[in-house]
Amino acid sequence: MASRWDYLFESKPVPLMDHMLEEVAKLLAKDLQQWPPPIQELDLDVGGQFAPLFTEPPPRPVRAVYDEALRLSRWELERELEAYDDYMRNKRYLERGLAPTDRLVLLFLNRWLVDHMLGLGEATEGRVNRRLMLQCLDRLDARLRLVQTPFS
Repeated sequence: MASRWDYLFESKPVPLMDHMLEEVAKLLAKDLQQWPPPIQELDLDVGGQFAPLFTEPPPRPVRAVYDEALRLSRWELERELEAYDDYMRNKRYLERGLAPTDRLVLLFLNRWLVDHMLGLGEATEGRVNRRLMLQCLDRLDARLRLVQTPFS
């Protein structure tokens, strides 16, 4: 008779890198449940344009803003600078259903995601390369898709 634990013996071990990427995606998804998501510090010289998001936070962005921020972050990590530039220069986010007022939030979320991915690369001394960072963003995207609220 099969034991309820037999599946554990038959399952394959999860590679450490896969486990780590899943845990990072889980942590980032949790951070994105808050609005605005937590930041370490705000350097006003570099990120001063985002200060209004923290002094007088706008309402939580719609889900499409998160989707578009993930798109931009992927392009940035893939070094698809022409696609990124075309998207921003021609305000393609408007074609995707975002409002002109979503631009600042879109740029902030893009910066937040890329900074976290590059920070992960630094923290792992390069073991998490851009290819793995993209996998992590895919896992994050999948987690966010499972959450219907508060992303309307």
